[in-house]
Amino acid sequence: MFVSINKALVAQRFAKAGQSYVEHAVVQKQISVQLFEYLKQYCPQSLPSVLEIGCGSGNLTHLFHTHFQFDQLFLNDLYEDVDQHFSNFKSPHLRSDTSHPFIKGRPKVDWLIGDIEQLKLPSGLDAVISSSALQWMTDLPALLQRIYDALKPKGYLGFSTFGENNLIEIKQLTGQGLNYYSSEVLKQKLEESGFEIVFIQEEQKHLYFDDPKLVLHHLKATGVTATSKSHRWTKQSLQQFYSDYQQFYDEQGFRLTYHPIYVIARRAA
Repeated sequence: MFVSINKALVAQRFAKAGQSYVEHAVVQKQISVQLFEYLKQYCPQSLPSVLEIGCGSGNLTHLFHTHFQFDQLFLNDLYEDVDQHFSNFKSPHLRSDTSHPFIKGRPKVDWLIGDIEQLKLPSGLDAVISSSALQWMTDLPALLQRIYDALKPKGYLGFSTFGENNLIEIKQLTGQGLNYYSSEVLKQKLEESGFEIVFIQEEQKHLYFDDPKLVLHHLKATGVTATSKSHRWTKQSLQQFYSDYQQFYDEQGFRLTYHPIYVIARRAA
């Protein structure tokens, strides 16, 4: 499944969302918390060299460093301003005998800014983690193979992504949205890359809004409007959208669906 995604637009939208993402991305934060619990359950506490893909505002990063021991942390995202979310980053588990210089009393983080599909991955990694980011990949199977090659034997890949019913209401009404893998196809792609599946789980989460306008405001504030086709609203199409969205109303409000899939996989050899 190959998806045409404008990475420059994705970077622009997420950069623009900036601080509003922190406030509005409530589901993404919940997903990071859940992924962190699975990482604690299935991965060893000591993971000396770790790469996080799509670190964003640091929801997963800040949880990760409260539990896991690591010497080296590579943080990736599309745009440089993402480092604003890590100004107070301190890790109680970052071992003091590393060669990293300390800046303003905090350990130096190795930043990998840019499209992870185009960047050279660090080698000899003990783990690669990612929360709510891999759905933006143009060729996920190719990246999975590169991650496999970058991991040490028995190294871990722990991530959350989204399934086919993610933001299904928006896709039904506008035709806009990403093409998502099912958990079955995702499992197949991982195994084809050489991974063994330690754990895979999916769920559906619903947010409810008082007005369809607030649904669009939420999507814009979380940066997830950056699909491959830039959808241009007109006054008429907006009114039609608000009218059509009535079908997704129940006693709790206007529904918006998220469909996270959680995966813990391990390099077999």
